[in-house]
Amino acid sequence: MGRDGAIWVLKAGEALEPVRAVRGDFELWIAHGLGFEVEAIEVTSPFVGEALPDPARVGGVVVTGSPAMVSDREAWSEASGRWLAEIVEGDRAPVLGICFGHQLIAQALGGEVARNPRGREMGTVEVTLEAAALDADPLLRPGRIPAHMSHLESVLRPPPDAVVVASTALEPHAAMRFGPRQWGVQFHPEFDRDIMQRYVEARREALVEEGFEPNAIARRARDTPESAAVLRRFASIVSGD
Repeated sequence: MGRDGAIWVLKAGEALEPVRAVRGDFELWIAHGLGFEVEAIEVTSPFVGEALPDPARVGGVVVTGSPAMVSDREAWSEASGRWLAEIVEGDRAPVLGICFGHQLIAQALGGEVARNPRGREMGTVEVTLEAAALDADPLLRPGRIPAHMSHLESVLRPPPDAVVVASTALEPHAAMRFGPRQWGVQFHPEFDRDIMQRYVEARREALVEEGFEPNAIARRARDTPESAAVLRRFASIVSGD
């Protein structure tokens, strides 16, 4: 199944339908962020029963976000977590977990994932990437950058060997290094301003119920080239450039 050495997108769910209908789905956004057409990557969707590839054939893995919750521990999610843990613990390939993917890897390696006690984080927010934790890191650069967030759950307790490298006002574990070539980011480097705004609109009812002002969140959305660059750098790591 698939091409040896390719970047695989482990698709953990679909983008919200009103967004997907206009902009396509996660794998399209991720492929373009990596610098490829979608045909150049391999995609497996275990949430609908598709098989996971042999880790020995994988050149790199990007794990998508999802409307599902890691803490629900669905069978497909748990199996995906075990597969990812095998790759991370054996340093078998570069891995990048995004949002749900970030949380899934953390849980699979012994961390704790649950609803963020600080509440929902949504919109374009400032992420602080710690210089001391990022010395010579090939993927993440220290500094304060804007990035897109859309999540209810968080990594409440990181895995024992993970290094926390980023935080936001609501999220103390906004990015982690799980191994020498394995990372998780709670933010969405594949989102652009338009996608972020469409996500806010799709979540309007929930946001209002929780006391947020969706129009204000949408107005503050902006393009985030600094966080988007994470995907292009990940592609370079996989290719060995």
